[in-house]
Amino acid sequence: MSAEASPTLRLAVLAKAPVRGRVKTRLIPALGAEAATRLHERLLRRTLAVALATASAERITLWTALDHAHPLFRTLADRHGFRLAPQPEGDLGVRMHHALSAEPGPGLLVGSDCPVLTPALLKRCWTALATAEAVCLPAEDGGYALIGARSSDPALFAGIDWGTGRVMAQTHERARALGWRLASPAMVWDLDRPQDVARLAARDDFTL
Repeated sequence: MSAEASPTLRLAVLAKAPVRGRVKTRLIPALGAEAATRLHERLLRRTLAVALATASAERITLWTALDHAHPLFRTLADRHGFRLAPQPEGDLGVRMHHALSAEPGPGLLVGSDCPVLTPALLKRCWTALATAEAVCLPAEDGGYALIGARSSDPALFAGIDWGTGRVMAQTHERARALGWRLASPAMVWDLDRPQDVARLAARDDFTL
């Protein structure tokens, strides 16, 4: 565990195996399938490095998809000691609720598409759960890059138009219906579109 890692923070990471042609599909026309797959793997590795700098490995669960037995998953788990678990069938909301509800207490959940995620941001979100029932990192495209809850409720994820710019607004509506306070410590951006690749290339902390 990093000297700066929180001994209490629990983190779930949704991760697709780097299967050529099945990841970063919106980037394939611009990058090609092979380069898009390599980029996906680099983003996943970066996300896990941020996770390990924030939480102890035994409190991190990597929820796998596409190929649960992919060698990358096993290699990373063996090296770092976090737990592997298969994502269940169902839409994104079902899978996120399942991952959060598997935590024995409050937890955070992230994907691997946010290149600006940092340990400091994760810790801010974890701290927010002391005064809010749920927390999000809204993304510029109208979705979110992180969600966390003291105790997950399937209603928070029900009827959401996943993959659209309405996700964050609809999530606020679900939280209000539950009577929950939804904290949003910062705005971030995801890497989903060709123009995002140029934005990433301009950063000093990530080389393509």
